[in-house]
Amino acid sequence: MALHFTIEELTSRIARAVTGLRQAGLDGLLMFRQESMYWLTGYDTAGYSQFQGLWLGADGDMVLVTRSSDVLQARRTSVIKDVRLWVDKAGANPAVTLRAELGARVKPGMRIGVEYASTTLNAQRGKLLDAAFADCALEDSSTFFDRFRVIKSPAELDYVREAGRLADLAWLNAFAACRPGRSESDILAEIYATVIREGGDPAAGRFVCGAGENALQCRYFTGKGVIGAQDQVNIEFAAAYRHYHVALMRTALTGKAGAGHRKMHDANVEALALCRDRLRPGNTYGDLFEAHASVLDRHGYKHARLNACGYSLGAAYPPTWMEWPMIFAGNPVVLEPSMVVFMHMILLDDQTGLAMCLGETFIVTEGEPERLSALPHDLPLVAG
Repeated sequence: MALHFTIEELTSRIARAVTGLRQAGLDGLLMFRQESMYWLTGYDTAGYSQFQGLWLGADGDMVLVTRSSDVLQARRTSVIKDVRLWVDKAGANPAVTLRAELGARVKPGMRIGVEYASTTLNAQRGKLLDAAFADCALEDSSTFFDRFRVIKSPAELDYVREAGRLADLAWLNAFAACRPGRSESDILAEIYATVIREGGDPAAGRFVCGAGENALQCRYFTGKGVIGAQDQVNIEFAAAYRHYHVALMRTALTGKAGAGHRKMHDANVEALALCRDRLRPGNTYGDLFEAHASVLDRHGYKHARLNACGYSLGAAYPPTWMEWPMIFAGNPVVLEPSMVVFMHMILLDDQTGLAMCLGETFIVTEGEPERLSALPHDLPLVAG
């Protein structure tokens, strides 16, 4: 089998999940999030765009129902022993097949958790599932695994650190391509090529790279621009290794750095430093946001900052590498050791047309958080 964790670690995860089901009073869980399946069993596939479901019973029993193209993949990459098939054909109802394949495991009146918030179980498929299990009490358990997955094991942290190494290397190659006359595509190509060439994985989200006015766009967009002789270039990406992500964000400048950009950069460095100081067990994700906002607002950038400044990272599949919990005002989730947190200081000033961003990823420890980047916080200036 192509497992990336030991049998002992996966067995321990399954035992913890089963204990969680019993504590929640659930007879079983219908899993649809690929991240949950990977964390629990090692199952690794991109086939979750189509219907597939994994049953985890309160007795530890597991049954996966998937398509023909994923049957062998599940057997080779996971510890799931019982893999069954639903057949693609006109009029097929995979939810009915799932219920039938579970057989006597599911009885009328059972309390069953469901990962409704998943790419696999869209609204249409969710309605099919509800109808197929109408005689059971289905409960939204989309966040069931979040509390387990947010605290990383030593083996997971090894993968996280490797992703951090890849992210730094990708940034250095991307920055070398950030030159007047070149395209935003040249930068993106360097990032993708570096990560894949070094043994990493395609990230779960699309990268951000925008020059000039495009630097004010905080998401991937189609249609690439050319870097000018006097320009600002926003770059945000995540490197992934064994699906574990580490994100980086920087704004590079070509030409001379003006007073506006320098002031914004100084504010971001100060804000990130305060957030890093607050990244301690016992503080909350809300405390991190307040630290970020207090600095940027004091420097006069309340109008230019965002209403969130980061999130947890871990093993993720498309469409996003962002994970629970996020850093926003009042979030009560308490920081604990072995959480992996990306913090970004983003200033997008539509009044001046200037952008300046700074972000990186940390591991929460009992004391000083562990940086996953060795890059300096100097303003990235392209040599003339």
